[in-house]
Amino acid sequence: MTDRSPRNRAPQVRPDRVRRVAFQVIRQVTAEGAYANLALNKALRDARLSGRDAAFGTELVHGTLRWQGTYDAFLARSVSRPLADLDPELLDLLRLGTHQLLNMRVDSYAAVNEMVTLTRSELGQKRTGIVNAVLRKISQRSLDQWIDTVAPSPDEDRLGFLAMAEAHPRWVVEAFDRALTVGPGAAPPGDEAVELERLLVADNEPPRVTLAVRPGLAEVDELVAAGASPARWSPYGAVLDGGGDPGRIEAVATGRAGVQDEGSQLVAIALASAKVDGDDANWLDLCAGPGGKSALLAALVQERDGQLTAVEPLKHRAELVRSNLRAIPGNHKVLVGDGTKPTWPAGSFDRVLADVPCSGLGALRRRPEARWRRTPEDVVELRPLQEGLLDSAITSVRPGGVVAYVTCSPHPDETRAVVDAVLGRRDDASLEDARVLFPGVPDLGDGPDVQLWPHLHGTDAMYLALIRRS
Repeated sequence: MTDRSPRNRAPQVRPDRVRRVAFQVIRQVTAEGAYANLALNKALRDARLSGRDAAFGTELVHGTLRWQGTYDAFLARSVSRPLADLDPELLDLLRLGTHQLLNMRVDSYAAVNEMVTLTRSELGQKRTGIVNAVLRKISQRSLDQWIDTVAPSPDEDRLGFLAMAEAHPRWVVEAFDRALTVGPGAAPPGDEAVELERLLVADNEPPRVTLAVRPGLAEVDELVAAGASPARWSPYGAVLDGGGDPGRIEAVATGRAGVQDEGSQLVAIALASAKVDGDDANWLDLCAGPGGKSALLAALVQERDGQLTAVEPLKHRAELVRSNLRAIPGNHKVLVGDGTKPTWPAGSFDRVLADVPCSGLGALRRRPEARWRRTPEDVVELRPLQEGLLDSAITSVRPGGVVAYVTCSPHPDETRAVVDAVLGRRDDASLEDARVLFPGVPDLGDGPDVQLWPHLHGTDAMYLALIRRS
């Protein structure tokens, strides 16, 4: 059983101001569909919060959103009417208070008091009574006690228990369990249950800030001199151990380096490292936005006197790609268009990256709200697009060239199932063993495709299949 003692010690901060900012960000996320990381960064800057205040506010926002579904189950036992009948802003306040009481080392009396004060300020005196009463009920049990109260028995319904205990929708837990049983990164027989719990726990740990230098423009040593540590496997990666704003580092500020998960770096490096015979100067990123992988690929192909063509259907995301490529020398192109409808001749490229739109279940660590926004229907609806993009990528690469099919999701219906479906309709492409392209990286399974995991590799759950056009 996971140790659930509070892990996030609350520093001495100015609670009124920080809690108010946190509540306002949570409202933007739940009511307006904002992305938590973007909304929070802006709010912290606007409120001029830094240091321990910013750390406390970040945990308030990310933790509340991450545990939202589980907290709602606790609140449903503590409120006298259905949660659907509560005003959304009141429910968000109760979630925020519950997180402080159960998952942060905040004194119960202080947490309730501060939330009552915040309620009075934001919603008026009339709502303070219910906030006070409900949060006092919540405070009467620990997190483990609440889980034991509302979750099914782990002996009778293991996945249902884990869904509640580790704050993931059940359908996501089921998808992860399936991936760990039959996927490319499957756990050894008999270890699936342990690996699943380790994965869910890792999903609830805040990720470290990982940077990538652009080859030829900066060296990892420059990032290390600025306070980072070298990444474990990426030769271009470094980690900001103490967090902080990466924009303060000159290499990042000037575009010679950028923020990029190590798993994202590794799949781009794998594509660039695969053997191809003959020409190797014309590369394609078929689904480029926001451009982290594009920047790394552009720098790598520039070292071979080549160029990258980056395609993105949305104009604002295409602008992000252009911004990421601005510092990189060479005649790289950014096209606004549909990757399933190429405007270039078949066989035009030597290497193609198809990092397709997906559910994003592999990046739940850094997108705390995503687990409650996504649905099983999203996976079904994305499937035709994923197959269309992979088919287009194979058509776009020349004979002898390679395609990297990539998703930031371990869901089997977005990974191997897509590859099998597309290759099953074609006789001019085949799957190759990609594990050799991840030197030194352990726990890559039986191949030939690769699945990275947060609990094994400390990366997002990136998937890669390497396909060669014949």
